[in-house]
Amino acid sequence: MTNRDPEISRALVLGHTADIELHRAREILRNESINPEVVMEFAPEKAGVLAGVNDVKTLLNRNLPETGREVWALDEGSSFDADEVVLRVRGPYASFGLYETAINGMLSSCAGWATAARECVDAADGAPIISLGAHHVHPSVVGVMDYSAVTGGASSCSSVLGARLSGVTASGTMAAVLVLVMGDTRSAVEAFDRHMPPEVQRVAVVGTIGDEAIEAIEVARMLRDRLRGVRLETAASRGGVRPDLVHELRARLDQGGHNHVDIFISGDLDPEQIRIFTESRAPVAAFGVGYHIGAARPIKFQAEIKELEGRPVARRGFIPGITLNPRLTRVL
Repeated sequence: MTNRDPEISRALVLGHTADIELHRAREILRNESINPEVVMEFAPEKAGVLAGVNDVKTLLNRNLPETGREVWALDEGSSFDADEVVLRVRGPYASFGLYETAINGMLSSCAGWATAARECVDAADGAPIISLGAHHVHPSVVGVMDYSAVTGGASSCSSVLGARLSGVTASGTMAAVLVLVMGDTRSAVEAFDRHMPPEVQRVAVVGTIGDEAIEAIEVARMLRDRLRGVRLETAASRGGVRPDLVHELRARLDQGGHNHVDIFISGDLDPEQIRIFTESRAPVAAFGVGYHIGAARPIKFQAEIKELEGRPVARRGFIPGITLNPRLTRVL
């Protein structure tokens, strides 16, 4: 994964994504000629995997003055505990106070996606996880969602933008819609093989129209060594993909001399379902996970001012002063 340079929108820089109360506070402080140096800390309500720090770093680097600023953070992809300070910012309040809303949002959403991906990775017991979450989020956040999934441990993702931001190759197979439009699996696979460049792996979707095992054997005979694998995405109304189906398909492929053909599965998978496959030792080469990652619940982050002009302060209910965390490293 690369340390990407996130694109910061003009609306974000202007504060158009901020809570209106922060705009009002900034206006009042400006009119009162008050701009103290503050230390603001960000901490989550529960444990998870951190993502979004690169976005925050880019935003702050463009807006905090170079003199006197300090930004400390955990590394992107680090695991964190509940209430652990993952980000600490020191600087003039007027330079970054308006971005409290955005920073919380970046960390909350990205950590939610990264944590969901890590849950699937842990359940997969070594088999790669591919993020297919682009189906379940607004297109304006597809790239950062897939980037966060890769940060959380997914080996790749389906969206072109997410792959570019993550420094990986977009991962995908033959689309089931191709089978429906062309009328049968054989015609779709032949066309896929005919028109896709050699570097695109030949992974055929089977079971869209006919029996999964019969179609898998047919395409294996057609493409021979060129076939990298087959993908199962049996609809839930037909019982979904089950471990016994994977075992059966593996046996039939092996008996036909197609040991090189891997089996990939996708659909509405979550960590519990993935664990069923791993515990039954189903020979799955990779899992494609969509909804569990794309629709992951954000992890709530809370921002608190803990120091004002060098003096420990805090809202009622919080301990004044900087929270020590030796895991933080200075990033600005």
